[in-house]
Amino acid sequence: MTPPPGAAAFLDAHGWGGAQILPVAGDASFRRYFRAIGAGRKAILMDAPPPHEDPRPFIAVAKWLVERDFAAPAILACDLDQGLVLIEDFGDDRLREAVDASPGGELSLYAPAIDLLVRLRAEPAGPVPPYDRAVLKREAGLFVEWYCPAVGIEPDLAGWDAAWESVFDHAIAETPVTVLRDYHAENLMLVGPERSLGLLDFQDALAGHPAYDLVSLLQDARRTVDPAVEAAMLERYRAAADAGEDFMNAYHVLGAQRNAKILGIFTRLWKRDGKPHYATMCPRVWTYLERDLAQPVMAPVAAWFAANVPPALRGDPLALSA
Repeated sequence: MTPPPGAAAFLDAHGWGGAQILPVAGDASFRRYFRAIGAGRKAILMDAPPPHEDPRPFIAVAKWLVERDFAAPAILACDLDQGLVLIEDFGDDRLREAVDASPGGELSLYAPAIDLLVRLRAEPAGPVPPYDRAVLKREAGLFVEWYCPAVGIEPDLAGWDAAWESVFDHAIAETPVTVLRDYHAENLMLVGPERSLGLLDFQDALAGHPAYDLVSLLQDARRTVDPAVEAAMLERYRAAADAGEDFMNAYHVLGAQRNAKILGIFTRLWKRDGKPHYATMCPRVWTYLERDLAQPVMAPVAAWFAANVPPALRGDPLALSA
């Protein structure tokens, strides 16, 4: 987490000369984050190094969200050639830690995140690419590309494609909305004395089905969401958005798709990128995936898993490959 070579000059050029640069976090991508502190103020420095990362989508979606009164960080300065962006600092108070510290208050803490998605659903989709069948298929395919070989499975690829094709109609929205795609407790900040929700990590937004962000939140790969909390928050959303059984079918199809994708991504992060701690989160993701596969709408995909992935090979791919 050493600051990029051009960080000091970038800050100096935009009125932050002499600021202290402290590491905040990295993530599953090539992006890294630092806090710039100086002259009684602070901001977050995003390092999105080209050619691996492009900060333009983050900037565009942030602007779109702010224009609609959603709390995305203000863009203070940017240098697109270096991939450096200085953004508003929402602090360190994440929903993740707030929920973990107050298990009895889980429902009241998650409720505003549900209400924000109801508001987002009411907005026409922003200027982002479509979350269409091709993207859904490509993402789901990460499971057979990475997870299966890691645990010694030679999957039925034709059957895999056919099973998903039979359910993807449920996951295509008639009226797409902006889907933030990484909408979960570690990307939701509690900002200011009123602890209103601040949004982060939305640069991969697409125009798709509103159920997807609910899956991100309520089937969180990084923390276990109690099934009772998931059910209560789904009911809250459905009541506010007048969402019927078709919506629940979409929720479970997208839940299975997202969780299969995450199993592939977390395996890739271990195998290719040398980040083995992601593999340890796979058992939680399997729990979510199996709940979705148990739903009637998922019968064709559940049958594929039953034929190709025995229960003994559903877990931490690092441990299973040992």
